[in-house]
Amino acid sequence: MSTLERTRDWLRAHPLALDAALAAGVLVSMVAGSFVDPHGADGTAWGARTPDALSLGLMVLGSAALVFRRRAPMKVLAATVAVSLVELVTADPRTPVAMSAVVALYTVASATDRPTTWRVGLATMTVLTAVAMLAGPLPWYAQENLGVFAWTGMAAAAGDAVRSRRAFVHAIRERAERAERTREEEARRRVAEERLRIARDLHDVVAHHIALVNVQAGVAAHVMDKRPDQAKEALAHVREASRSALNELRATVGLLRQSGDPAAPTEPAPGLARLDELADTFRNAGLPVEVARSDHGTALPAAADLAAYRVIQEALTNVQKHAGPEAKAEVSVVRVGPMVEVTVLDNGPGPDNNPGQDSAPQKGGGHGLLGMRERVTAIGGSCTAGPRYGGGFRVHAILPVKSHAPALGDPV
Repeated sequence: MSTLERTRDWLRAHPLALDAALAAGVLVSMVAGSFVDPHGADGTAWGARTPDALSLGLMVLGSAALVFRRRAPMKVLAATVAVSLVELVTADPRTPVAMSAVVALYTVASATDRPTTWRVGLATMTVLTAVAMLAGPLPWYAQENLGVFAWTGMAAAAGDAVRSRRAFVHAIRERAERAERTREEEARRRVAEERLRIARDLHDVVAHHIALVNVQAGVAAHVMDKRPDQAKEALAHVREASRSALNELRATVGLLRQSGDPAAPTEPAPGLARLDELADTFRNAGLPVEVARSDHGTALPAAADLAAYRVIQEALTNVQKHAGPEAKAEVSVVRVGPMVEVTVLDNGPGPDNNPGQDSAPQKGGGHGLLGMRERVTAIGGSCTAGPRYGGGFRVHAILPVKSHAPALGDPV
């Protein structure tokens, strides 16, 4: 950093010292100008006149008031205008004491608003110019009188321009900071949405497959001694369910990989095309499942297709876990206009004996139903779940055939 830059930074940190230096500069300029006679025989002549003691005192007072121009600009302007008026009325010849009023008027214009600048500027110009024209030995049209009018007007205009530019720069900086905050908030929001989406996927995968593993392991333990062939079949289903769980977990965790990590699995996300396979896994676990489809081969968007699959998977998992050993499930997928309706019914016991299927999340559970609603709502659909009249439970989801909203993991 150069010496000039260090000096500038120091002056910005100490505004009173800067104003004192400015006041000293104004005093030197006024004193030097007071020795100049613009009406000499040979034109402008230096040293042709000498200011009297009163004029020197007024110059010192006017420049001294400028030291406090930032703290009290209006009071400093009033003080400098007062000493300038005294100089205009009493001095002969005049000295440029009005220079201090010019600097004070510039400070007021740069520190206040435009209406205040107009009012104060016009008042200052009118008073100083009128007194300069009406008082003193010079005629009213003398260039010194016109100079007072011009300098006060330029001071007000310059101060207003500086204030406007300062406000413009501040507004640009504020907009940039607000845009940066908005970008950070948007990034945090997307991260939170992605975490929620991954949490729903993990819940769906773990709840479904672990429930199947639990049922088949229980069957194997029950018939191990008496019917080893059936136990082997149950263990085979356990192995298949655990393998499917690992594959889906690997695909989900692959979303969290960094760009330099090994490639994530490229197999497509599950959808309604795998509905029969999903139903077979529950049938193998001992849950009768009937599937009826009348969607006429409708191709859903990827997000809606995955949401439909997860809703059916979670609903059947709840039936397997909570509806009892005699329960049956019915799955229907129906195309209704621009929507596809997915319904899962079971004939298990009512909500009193089926706490896991309560439509409101309970302590320690209910995240699956909440995840269903969040997933379906995110793509512009709706999902309801609740007990059926006469027993059993019903899950009903309405999904748009055309995507109306981006999926939670998709780029925007």
